[in-house]
Amino acid sequence: MHWGIFFEEAPFGGVQYYQWLLHGLAVTVELSVCSWVVAFLAGSLFGIMRTLPHVAFRAAGGLYVAVFRNIPLIAQFFIWYLVVPELLPGDLGYALKAMDPEIQFFLLAAACLGLFTGGRICEQVRSGIQAQSQGQLNAGLALGLTLFQCYRHVIMPNAYRIIMPPMTSEILNMIKNSAVASTIGVIDLSAQANRLLEYSARPYESFIAITLAYVTLNFSVMLLMRLVERKVRLPGSAGGSHV
Repeated sequence: MHWGIFFEEAPFGGVQYYQWLLHGLAVTVELSVCSWVVAFLAGSLFGIMRTLPHVAFRAAGGLYVAVFRNIPLIAQFFIWYLVVPELLPGDLGYALKAMDPEIQFFLLAAACLGLFTGGRICEQVRSGIQAQSQGQLNAGLALGLTLFQCYRHVIMPNAYRIIMPPMTSEILNMIKNSAVASTIGVIDLSAQANRLLEYSARPYESFIAITLAYVTLNFSVMLLMRLVERKVRLPGSAGGSHV
């Protein structure tokens, strides 16, 4: 193996090959963070809707889960890339298509990956809410809190503590799923590895490098989420330590 390939001059851009990979890693991190914001907000919103007493809210939450969990991710990427820009209102659709291609692909990929992952977060939020005693909600309402205040101050803080471990798994899955975004033109870590392979003909070095990068990134997320889980844990509560 020729590991010095990473320090050789790339055929264009005036950079070395390792800088391609660093740029791809940065795009992967940025895409994962933006997608997670979308997934967390959408998953939380629809997860709460699935537990409300109103039939229309529960139906909307169920429809969201059914749509985004039952269509393959790669198909969703191409729907967002080819179909969604054409369905947007005239000025908005034109503005999106007139953007720099890298920005356009990034925004579409973040929305797609975020809403796809949000379908799974939605079910976890619903489970976290339903895992709690109905007495907590009743007690909050008896104290004069509105339904919104009960969810905001009583139900959701405990729900997030309960679902912290599965949410960590979803973050890791989302980082790995971000590699599919390269199919619509996002120049992420996997896309840069393919580019490096194309120009250097070094498959082993290219894909060993990105494998180590993904492992390092995911291991860092696992450590961070473990620290967060310990920080927010309530001893004696659901999802907390009983020591």
